[in-house]
Amino acid sequence: MNGFLGEPERILAAIDAWCGRAKEAGAELVLFPELVIHGHCTPNTWEVAEPVPDGPSVRKLCELAARHGLTISAGMSEKERDLVFNTQVLVSPDGYVGKQRKLHLSRDEANHYKGGKEISVFDLGFCKVGTVICYDNQFPEIARMLALRGADVILMPHAARFLPWADTPEDEAAARRYSHSFVSLYALRARENSCFAVLTDQAGRAGTLDSLPPDHENQPHHAGVAIIWGPGGEVLASAQQERVVEEMIVADLDPALLARERSLANYMLRTRRPELFGELTKDQVSS
Repeated sequence: MNGFLGEPERILAAIDAWCGRAKEAGAELVLFPELVIHGHCTPNTWEVAEPVPDGPSVRKLCELAARHGLTISAGMSEKERDLVFNTQVLVSPDGYVGKQRKLHLSRDEANHYKGGKEISVFDLGFCKVGTVICYDNQFPEIARMLALRGADVILMPHAARFLPWADTPEDEAAARRYSHSFVSLYALRARENSCFAVLTDQAGRAGTLDSLPPDHENQPHHAGVAIIWGPGGEVLASAQQERVVEEMIVADLDPALLARERSLANYMLRTRRPELFGELTKDQVSS
């Protein structure tokens, strides 16, 4: 869905409507995009950012989760001690569950946000989930840490700006297909960790920044993508690849698929040799 810049009330109303549709479709866990509530790199991000879990947006998400009987993950700008974080919050029908702050900031995000430090897994009862936010998915160590900490499902919320598009069907389709092609690489995060993976991106032009040329790659224009992978890297559900529109995909995450992949002789969390990887913890950049 689209995450319009600086319009949290409008977005929360849309989340309410999508949750109603998701519940009718039989969903239990619903993933919304990165920074959807306050917008991606909104110019006044510091002013609109809210505390977590005591701010109005998290309270509203908790009310929606209780009313719809859903567990909801949604992205927002979080403020703590005058610092702002790109945060994905998780709420259930019983209330606030937890949060994941984006660890690595891409492009202009460093102008608005500070990177987080924690990598968290939350037990929802019916599954254990961890979150890897957008650019963080390009660091395979994060998903591996979540798997080692017991995650069954990796949530991948995005506000990815992969390719600008002009207002023609051909250009729109090209941008949408490129988004799908790029994130299809993240099927490996599911396969190499024997976890389900659920990815959603913002979809649409969230606004236009006067400080940048209209066609600049940092404009908050998101071609959109949504894919759900099984623990073998197989696609369980995918959004269409022709138009930049808001839409919803739904899939059953069968725990029998987890059991099958994790019982294989080549289950990588069993065969990996961490004693060989010490160099990964050393800084390779001299300046």
